[in-house]
Amino acid sequence: MYTQCPECLTVYALDVVELSRSHGNVRCGHCTMVFDALPSLVETLPPDPVTGLAARPPSAEPPLMTQVVSRPIAEAFDETAGEAGEPPVVEPEPLAPAFAQPRVPMRAPRNLRWMIGCAALLLLLLAQWLVADRAALASNAALRPMLASACTALSCSLPPVKDLSRLTLLSRDIRPHPSVPGALIISATVRNDADFTQPYPVIRIALSDLDGNAIAMRRFRPADYVSDAKTRAAGLPPGATVAAAFEVADPGKNAVAFEFGFE
Repeated sequence: MYTQCPECLTVYALDVVELSRSHGNVRCGHCTMVFDALPSLVETLPPDPVTGLAARPPSAEPPLMTQVVSRPIAEAFDETAGEAGEPPVVEPEPLAPAFAQPRVPMRAPRNLRWMIGCAALLLLLLAQWLVADRAALASNAALRPMLASACTALSCSLPPVKDLSRLTLLSRDIRPHPSVPGALIISATVRNDADFTQPYPVIRIALSDLDGNAIAMRRFRPADYVSDAKTRAAGLPPGATVAAAFEVADPGKNAVAFEFGFE
């Protein structure tokens, strides 16, 4: 397509894309005038020499487009409905009342059972850990007040705090049994130097020879030297002492040294 600058009469070739971008307005590359290219727009040039392109006056009424090339199917109208060029009237479908709409039931997450099972297993594992390490946890100074409050609410009791380093062996003795041949009497006195009640300890006694080789060893539990169950359960109060005496078989004349320990 071609158009002509009305100022310098220069004829230019252009296409529809260029016209559509500026809505028909173009700038002359020779005199830089901006002009409307539509009035002088032609598809072919007249025979040489080209002196001027005929200008077409604007029409008061827009031209009617009748030569259809294509149109979208979704926008096609039924020619039998109404007059030509008028779209058919589409009646809207009645909407059902809100209370008549079917409700979709709420479904729980598929992994909800799996999550509940994992939480239950974690709680069970935590409970087993608390039971297994209850003595060590109860001995923790930072955790004991919180655990004591929990036990008060649950009507339970904490085991007494245990600190073997605060137990002092005041006296110890090993002598032949006065009435039983081949037996020994081992006695010891233990004091709790801590400022809190401790559980009665397990007393370990080891016998050895002159070279330090162990000949015999035995552990005595609290029930072996404290007969009253309530006294054992109450523990050894601060500053209190307990006397323990044990009857054991004589391991022989090679046992010349003995050692006491607490567990």
